[in-house]
Amino acid sequence: MKQYILIYLASALGFFALDMVWLGLIAKNFYREKLSFIFTGEVDWKAAALFYSLYFTGLFYFGILPGLKDGNWTTVLLNSALFGFFCYATYDFTNKATILQWPWIVVGVDLIWGVVVTSFGGLVGFWVSKLLK
Repeated sequence: MKQYILIYLASALGFFALDMVWLGLIAKNFYREKLSFIFTGEVDWKAAALFYSLYFTGLFYFGILPGLKDGNWTTVLLNSALFGFFCYATYDFTNKATILQWPWIVVGVDLIWGVVVTSFGGLVGFWVSKLLK
């Protein structure tokens, strides 16, 4: 159980660190410009903490755990990428369907980012699992 907690925390840290670089530095102006009609510039950290803890649990269960069982990093990569794609697709396509001004470019960028950052978090967790053995 302790090993699983460490793997979860490592994947969460990897994901969160990369996501903060993306959201806070690289794509900050992109989202501000494209979503200016709803962008407040403030973060509800309670909601963010809830999102991240639930997302990391899903990443661990659907992305990392199957790869730990078969010992294969490619399983982690594929499952994490798919988990990221489907989660981000749900978010973005729901927004596109319900918020008239939601830009298609945001949908595309988010889908790619969801796959990249979730795959990275999954692989960090898998790598840490190998270090712990």
